[in-house]
Amino acid sequence: MAEVPGATLSQGYRWRHIAFARRSLLILFVLGQTAVASYYLLWVLPYHGGTWLELGMTALFAILYAWIAVGFWTAVFGFVLRLTGGDRHGLLRRHNPEALAATPLAKTAILLPIYHEPVEWTLSGLKAVYRDIERTGRIEHFEFYILSDSRDPDVWLEEQRRWHELARELGAEGRLFYRRRPVNLNYKSGNVADFLRRWGRRCKYMVVLDADSLLSGDTVVRMVQLMEREPGVGILQTNPTIINGKSLFARVQQFANRFYSTLFSKGLAAIQMGDAAFWGHNAILRIEPFMKHCGLPKLGGFGIFGGPIMSHDFVEAAFMGRAGYEVWLETGFGNSFEESPPTLADELSRDNRWAKGNLQHLWVMFREPGLRFAHRMAFLNGVMAYLASPLWFGFLVLTTLEAARMTLAPIEYFPEGHQGPFPLWPEWRPDWALVLALSTFALLFLPKFLAILDAVLHRYTREFGGFLRLFASVLLEIVISILLAPVRMWAHSRYVVAALLNLSLSWSGQNRTEETTWRQALVTQFPGMLVGGCWSAFALSLDKLFFLWSLPVAIPLLVAAPTAVYLSRIGPGSVLKAWGLLRIPEEREPPLPLLDDARTFRSEPVCDSVWSPFEQAVLNPGLNRLHRALAKDHRRGPRSEKLMAAVDRCLEKGPSLMSRAELSGLARDSQSLADLHKGAWRAPERGYWGQCITRRSHEQVSRQDPVSG
Repeated sequence: MAEVPGATLSQGYRWRHIAFARRSLLILFVLGQTAVASYYLLWVLPYHGGTWLELGMTALFAILYAWIAVGFWTAVFGFVLRLTGGDRHGLLRRHNPEALAATPLAKTAILLPIYHEPVEWTLSGLKAVYRDIERTGRIEHFEFYILSDSRDPDVWLEEQRRWHELARELGAEGRLFYRRRPVNLNYKSGNVADFLRRWGRRCKYMVVLDADSLLSGDTVVRMVQLMEREPGVGILQTNPTIINGKSLFARVQQFANRFYSTLFSKGLAAIQMGDAAFWGHNAILRIEPFMKHCGLPKLGGFGIFGGPIMSHDFVEAAFMGRAGYEVWLETGFGNSFEESPPTLADELSRDNRWAKGNLQHLWVMFREPGLRFAHRMAFLNGVMAYLASPLWFGFLVLTTLEAARMTLAPIEYFPEGHQGPFPLWPEWRPDWALVLALSTFALLFLPKFLAILDAVLHRYTREFGGFLRLFASVLLEIVISILLAPVRMWAHSRYVVAALLNLSLSWSGQNRTEETTWRQALVTQFPGMLVGGCWSAFALSLDKLFFLWSLPVAIPLLVAAPTAVYLSRIGPGSVLKAWGLLRIPEEREPPLPLLDDARTFRSEPVCDSVWSPFEQAVLNPGLNRLHRALAKDHRRGPRSEKLMAAVDRCLEKGPSLMSRAELSGLARDSQSLADLHKGAWRAPERGYWGQCITRRSHEQVSRQDPVSG
């Protein structure tokens, strides 16, 4: 147990009692409602659970219904808390705003882990965060670290160039640092761990950002002050708002996140309290206990349950809780932002990675001792985010088998699994089936309308375009979510199977601009379209009512390709924005300085060079000196001969015929960079490097721009 002040411990005991009561109430509601719904399903089925097939259907239904009910009651909790003035047991409520604002700051590191991200776009966001913290007058308490895992030399050489320019532009020499790992181990968690081993003891706290994160200076300062006043808190997580959506898909996700999270995040924070989850970014962490207690072990199982942990954030929160520290989600901060994938294809590509990482949590959940119950439940909820899809798919399969048996096979009065001397008469209860269906729809959609009621009661409908536009936006979001649900079910089911088979995955930077082509959509969605068409045709051959029942799942699968293409388009998103639909407050009101800076910096024209970043590192004298200063001397032993041979080959034929690993080796070696610079400028005019210099000279003559150096 970590040593924390007695006052903090006594507060901790109080919130734990409150959290226990709230969680017990949630469990009571969820299990009670699930038991009633499962009972209804048993009486809806023809043999009332008298067969193994119907028992399997009921079991799957109960699991899925309970999971949906957790989300429903979380939103209801949030609605009730907002109706009664907020959660008076929240972390921020403990402190007077004036006393909090007067709290001195401690040294804090702002971390930006990146991997093959658009360089100019990503560092422009960090520049906006730096400027906003600078506006608070507290910049001297912060250090900024760009932590690169990029492998492509054209990417990381550009990162080094842009970092150097940014440090000079901001006057941040000695405050803004860049580090690239030569060996990429354990994904993002390994990247942060490498920082902690090198520089962790320089600062008391670290704020972790994603490549698309924006966090206002006032919010960062208040987070540090709250951590200073709460020494028992190990991780403090904000609730990020999705912004900058341009495609129709991104704007739908942005609206849903911004509008519905008002209830869901409030309810989630009230239930978790000091046992919250960590989402990996837009959070502040206390470095000393994090280094001491949150190192990630290698999983000791088989397949995906062996090797490094891929999804690290939930595990780190659980380990922090096990050490006696609190983890809080604080919704009262605001001004915390991120972006969403612009297309369905990009979201599913991300989910493919997350599915494997979340399933690994099953091993941690059952094999790690001493974890708190709330964190084990957070693991389970993360697993169900993907496992629910194959369970739903299995429920549909069992339902189809039941319909086929009732249609094609003779009635069995003594079915397998039935015990007793009397026959079991099959019967249907359509009225009960209707009640059950309405109950399920209420769980899914009632929280969305509760959010509308909350907006009316608290008078913020104007922030979303007014009541009518808000209501229309919710209806549009519901229609699109219905279209996407079966597509996600099919994709997630495949990802879970692939993860359990331990198929390899590739990690890459996120697409932020490209729309989905028809060819891409047809290739990726065709298997699901085929499944939906065959299943619907089979349902029609069995029974017309069963065919109608299958359509809400079959139709979205059949139109998955045009749905993916249309949702990826920026044009429809712009039209709806002009009509005032799917709008969020950050678009309607004058932007915060942070958002205004980010928009301005990212819209500034980029001076593209005819030289690639590697060619610039070789030919540009100033950049060559910079990259040589950041490189090391690797010419020792047998590596020396390989590097010299690679230099000769690069001077003779150019970098286009060399592998990425060879170019990285040259760019990491200071002597090789020096040799390449001298040799390239002495190269014959008709050679590769001579043509590069000629091409650059022609460009500068046309621009009347002298050679930089």
